[in-house]
This record gives sequence, structure tokens and C-alpha cells, in this order.
Amino acid sequence: MRRFSIVAVAVVTLGAALTSVPAHAEARGGGRGLAHCAAGTCHFDVPPGTYDVRVTLGGKAASSTSVSGETRRSLLPDTAAPAGQRVTRSFTVNVRSPEGEPTGPEGTTGLDLKIGGSAPALADIRVTRARPTRQIFLVGDSTVCDQPGDPYSGWGQQLPQYLRKGVSVANYADSGESTVSYLGNPQLWATVRPLIRPGDLVLVQLAHNDKTTDEATYRANLETLVAGVREQGGRPVLVTPIVRRWFNPDGTLNNGTALLVNGLGVDHPAVIRAVAAARGVPLIDLTAKTKALVESLGVEGSKALYLTNEARDNTHTSVRGATAYAGLVRDELVTRHLVPKRMVRVG
Repeated sequence: MRRFSIVAVAVVTLGAALTSVPAHAEARGGGRGLAHCAAGTCHFDVPPGTYDVRVTLGGKAASSTSVSGETRRSLLPDTAAPAGQRVTRSFTVNVRSPEGEPTGPEGTTGLDLKIGGSAPALADIRVTRARPTRQIFLVGDSTVCDQPGDPYSGWGQQLPQYLRKGVSVANYADSGESTVSYLGNPQLWATVRPLIRPGDLVLVQLAHNDKTTDEATYRANLETLVAGVREQGGRPVLVTPIVRRWFNPDGTLNNGTALLVNGLGVDHPAVIRAVAAARGVPLIDLTAKTKALVESLGVEGSKALYLTNEARDNTHTSVRGATAYAGLVRDELVTRHLVPKRMVRVG
């Protein structure tokens, strides 16, 4: 296992398809820039923490470049550079172990970045340890988490691409978790809670797997999560669950399956709204937002948001759906003044 106590600063080239630039001086404890990249992937041997990444894009021909990292997190959307010109973009990334779902495999140590896009051209890349940043912790289930493989994607996996340098997303959502299991598993809440710093946002979306949780227990669990965030000085944000794509004959989603009412009759979104109101917690009503979007697309159009065609799955989202839903969360973070508008990417 290779680790460095300080961060590497690197300039890389990725072969003939990308633009070559001279390598900068070797960083203390780090390696030469060209050694960090091969075949469109860059690896930086850094310990867990928060890092700023600055990329300079562009080459002789017109280009379009995106960056993803770690467990399929979208960090920078497709970014165009005209022929012969350079553009520079920066973002902040959370490096942790495990790098994806908290109960999943460890993954590789350090920071792994994948250079993609329709016509990628990377001219320069630098990775430095970030100064204290705004952190957004995500507490959720499989509809939020960093999904390990195609075609699945959680909305939390797509959220980083909408944020600029200075805001990092620490996605501790985990597949199959309910409020009961998230609080009870030492790899989850007991691990996340001590990491929360004063001012950090903690977005909580847990409902899909509370299928046998009674209302009193569900409400109490949400209140426990809210109190735990506040005790650390963090700012809790309650998020109602994304809808299931389960249409009525009239083209609406007005049914318990779609709107997350469990077998005991517990209306999860209603309870979340009530707890948010009672405890003075900001609310992102993602149930209402996703319901409106899915209904507007209709029975056929909405299939692309979910894995209906690929896996007959109307609960989990595709990359397209997760990206759209992450955009809804981004909009709410700005509208509710939880993240400054200057720190998000729009469009």
C-alpha cells in the first residue's frame, strides 16, 4: 500500500488523443506527473481526505472532456474547449475508504480519476490538499449511493458535477438501508457522525427500505438523526424519497407504491415533512419534485430515468435519471440558501 503524507502536484498527458505539456517540478513526496496517468485514468497516491483538482482542457482540435472519479462519481460534466484554446475548471473531491458504499469493498487506495467525454483533451491536472471546505454528507439508500456498476446510479453519485471548488460531497449512502439499519450498523451512522464538522450539511433520504417500520419508530429515527447532526454542529436537511415509477391508468403516480407508503400504511414523505416542520429542519421535497418530472414525461418518456428497460426496475435510476434528480437537489440547495449560488454549476 503506497501512501504519502502530503499531496502530489501533477501535470499529465494521456497519449496521442490528449495534448502534451511539459511536466512540472516534482512535488515533495510525490511523483513525476506523467507517472500518474495511463489509458485515460490518473491515480494519485494520497491518504483519505479532501482534495482540490484543477484541470486545464483543450488542444489543437475542438474538444469535450468530462471527469469522473473513485466509484463512478461524476465530478466534472462534459466541458467544451474550442480548437487551439484552453479552459480551466476546478472541483473538490472526497477521498475515503471504502471509496464507494460504506459496507462495500475497499476499492483502491488514493484518488483515481477517469478522463472521458466525446473528444477528451487534458492539457494539465493538479491535485492539492483542500483547505477547509464546505462538506455535504449524504445519508441514504441505494437510490442515493455511489453505485459500483452500470447501469445503476444514485443521485448522490451525480451531485458532485454540479458543485464547484470548495464544496465536497461525502456520500455515505448504502444499498438496502432503512432508518433502523442505518442507525444500528457501526459502519454507517456511528462512522459518519464523528466526521461532521460545524457548518457541514447532512442530507438524509431514508425511506425505501423502511417497509416494516412503524410510524412512531420511523419518526423517532429521523429525529435521532437530526439531533445527532446538530450535536456535532452540522446542519441537517431532510429529503423525501424519489418516487417509484409506478403509474396509474390515468397517467398519475397517486398510489402508495409510487409515493412510498409502506405496508403498515406509513406515509414516509408525510412523516418526513412533519418532522422537518416540527424540528425546524430544511426540507427538500424530492418526492414532489420527482413526481412532477416523471408524470410530465409520461409512461414511455420516464422509462429512461429508471432501469425499466434494462432490468424491469422502476425504483433505481439510470445515469440519466440520477443526473436529473441530482439537478433537482442542486436547485433546492441554492433556492433554500444552503449552498451559495456561486459554488454550483448551472445548466
